[in-house]
Amino acid sequence: MTELVFLVEEAQEGGYTARGLGEAVFTEADTMEELRQAVRDAVRCHFEPGAEPKVIRLHMVRDEVLTT
Repeated sequence: MTELVFLVEEAQEGGYTARGLGEAVFTEADTMEELRQAVRDAVRCHFEPGAEPKVIRLHMVRDEVLTT
């Protein structure tokens, strides 16, 4: 695997969640900087040494509600 994409969303209770697409990897953190480190740690735990992806991509999703 050369790349793993994470779907990153703002959590309703605050902070952020990150879910790996195509892999069962999930983590969460209070800040984006903490989330980046948590994602790296989760990937290291999920994959065997040498089998981890070379690139981790964070895809940010943000919902905005507009009223009329």
